[in-house]
Amino acid sequence: MMLPDPQSSPELFDGILIRRPLAYLIDLVMLSLITFAVMVVGVIGGFFSFGLLWVALPIALPLAIVLYYAATLGSPARATLGMRAIDLILTPARGRPLNGWRILIHPLLFWVTVWIAWPVIVVVVLFTPHRQTLHDLVTGTLMVRRSPMESHWGRVARGAL
Repeated sequence: MMLPDPQSSPELFDGILIRRPLAYLIDLVMLSLITFAVMVVGVIGGFFSFGLLWVALPIALPLAIVLYYAATLGSPARATLGMRAIDLILTPARGRPLNGWRILIHPLLFWVTVWIAWPVIVVVVLFTPHRQTLHDLVTGTLMVRRSPMESHWGRVARGAL
């Protein structure tokens, strides 16, 4: 599989360094809404279950976040709601399909690297030829713009590249 790069297909990477943080902010809003909804249900349900649902909240909150990523990155769109709004898609870079583990490991590594060493993310993305972050490199994925990507893969299928 021939990977696109900024020299042969610059339209795929146009504004990618700005689009990714914007998608992240939209996803933060979505995750905040999901967290709020789970908390409201858990707190109200806790009163009716004599506190049993309160005990489940530390499990329910991370599970809801994992389900968000599984449902969005695992969908045919291969993008979270923030990525869809900003015209991004997560593409396999090593010729393998995006399976369940890679879909779940990608956001997990993202959150770990953001918490521990967010400047590393910025440095890595500036020096990789495909504008990949550390978690992209580890999981073998590539983030590109969705709309031009569809025409790019059509050209690759026809042998135009």
